[in-house]
Amino acid sequence: MKSHKFAVGQTVRYSPGSKSYSAPADSYKVVRLLPAEANDYQYRVKSSADGHERVVKESQLS
Repeated sequence: MKSHKFAVGQTVRYSPGSKSYSAPADSYKVVRLLPAEANDYQYRVKSSADGHERVVKESQLS
């Protein structure tokens, strides 16, 4: 399996997709690298706008 694409401290763009209403598309800072779920790495990210943290999949980040 490949390694994480993004690093802690990196600023990323989150795109939740059409079926997710939990968080707006925005820029986030990677806070922690998490294990993969269903072959898609996960990250804990923090919103640049409101400071909220959430767990997102690598496929939702750019």
